[in-house]
Amino acid sequence: MSWKVYTKGFRSFLLLERSLSENSIEAYLHDVEKLVGFLELHGHALSPKDIQLEHLQKFLQWVTETDMSAASQARIISGIKSFYKYLLLENVLSIDPTALLEAPKLSRKLPDTLNLEEINALIGAIDLSGSGGQRNKAMLETLYSCGLRVSELVGLKISNLFFKEDYIKVTGK
Repeated sequence: MSWKVYTKGFRSFLLLERSLSENSIEAYLHDVEKLVGFLELHGHALSPKDIQLEHLQKFLQWVTETDMSAASQARIISGIKSFYKYLLLENVLSIDPTALLEAPKLSRKLPDTLNLEEINALIGAIDLSGSGGQRNKAMLETLYSCGLRVSELVGLKISNLFFKEDYIKVTGK
């Protein structure tokens, strides 16, 4: 079977089984496309079943030689590994050629945060006389007080709010 057939199935798997966002799905598929492009560029018209560790190591060497950050390289490796884990789950393969691949080590730093004065200044700057003022204030207060990501706030539905119990059900990372 061709790469297209497997990537189509992979897309469905990411959407239905892993419940990933469309942006995440596109990133994973783009990583697989990078691998396919590399293989074609180097004369390896192989199906996903025929890929060996040596092909993947050459691909990783190529990725490392680009100007991509270590985080981008790690994400590409993660995308390729996820694709091959999917192929294992679907019994397309019996051995994972990505098992020995290692992503570059990433230094993890904590995100910058706003202090209380900055939060109060931000909330105080909202024009409450405008049509969206109260909404905007409620959104900022919810982001801050619950520690939500913007994507988590945007994904909230009325059914996620439990006023009597004083909690919000958040779905996200």
